Amino acid sequence: MTCIEDLREMARARVPKPFFDYAEAGSYAQETLRANREDLSAIKLRQRVMVNVADRSLSTTILGSFASLPLVLAPIGSCGMQWGDGEILAARAAEEANIPFTLSTMSICSIEDVAAATTRPFWFQLYVMKDRGFMRELIQRAKAASCSAMVLTLDLQVLGQRHCDIRNGMTVPLRPNLRNVWEVATRPAWAMSVLRGRRKTFGNLAGHVKGMESVNSLAQWTSQQFDPSLNWKDLDWIRAEWPGKLVLKGILDPEDARQAVAAGAQAVVVSNHGGRQLDGAPSSISMLPKVVEAVGSQTEVLFDGGVRSGQDIMRALALGAKSCLIGRSYVYGLGAAGQAGVTRALDILRGELDVSMALTGVHNVQDIDGRVLATS
Repeated sequence: MTCIEDLREMARARVPKPFFDYAEAGSYAQETLRANREDLSAIKLRQRVMVNVADRSLSTTILGSFASLPLVLAPIGSCGMQWGDGEILAARAAEEANIPFTLSTMSICSIEDVAAATTRPFWFQLYVMKDRGFMRELIQRAKAASCSAMVLTLDLQVLGQRHCDIRNGMTVPLRPNLRNVWEVATRPAWAMSVLRGRRKTFGNLAGHVKGMESVNSLAQWTSQQFDPSLNWKDLDWIRAEWPGKLVLKGILDPEDARQAVAAGAQAVVVSNHGGRQLDGAPSSISMLPKVVEAVGSQTEVLFDGGVRSGQDIMRALALGAKSCLIGRSYVYGLGAAGQAGVTRALDILRGELDVSMALTGVHNVQDIDGRVLATS
């Protein structure tokens, strides 16, 4: 496995199609999904020679804590359906790599499961829901688990339609029909991993909300529980419940970035939800410089959207991001080989970033800026 694409192809072969497509696909015509990759690839790096780069450091700080790489594992729903106990395995890989892991509200393993299986505090991602009592319960559970940051996802008040999920009849667990039985039967390693896993449905949700005891799809949960009336005033309530570090994810507009700073966010994540929500929205990388300009040094700016290589990390840092979130890149590793696959994905990205720094004449990851970009 020499690159993220290799892991992707292995995951495609090992993970049942409904779950692979769930992680892979974007919404509607997938214009924004494609733009995330195409716009990143269009940015060219400035090759430098005859620079002493014998000593290089990729370490940095993220929200004031040491990280061996400018990377965060992004919140991904249903990770435990890419591989059994997927959230725990990814959290352990992040712990070994000394970078943050973010647990999704829509995870298979619960907050408590991940906390019991790791020793490093992780981040927890929260959606704003109509049931404020349940939100308060989730926040209290995150506090009890010593989560070091709360990531509030802002761009999913309603669900962007993902055609693959509808065609595949995506549920957790899969509905037992002929097609799904075949998908599972032809992937015995995956089936055994999930069979041995702690849970088979959404660990943070099922049994906690009246009427949602048997929830088995993100679309079902979103339509009944997510709050389309979400607005900036709601952050006052959240800040009162969560006194710790707050990261606002889904910022794609300079005005929203300024509002996030005013709301007291310690970091914002420039993100279009991986091209899975508003199709036709601009790529994350095209909006990154505008958000950085809007907030200056008032808050940390993190980047999310299309990172598949160390070169992509360098491109985002050069345009002002402090660090990057990766989703699909590590999920491919998880689906390919469990925890070892996530570790391999991180090793690949680390190596590519290290070589890119050497060939652009950079010693320290904090020194990456616009000077590493080629200009026409």
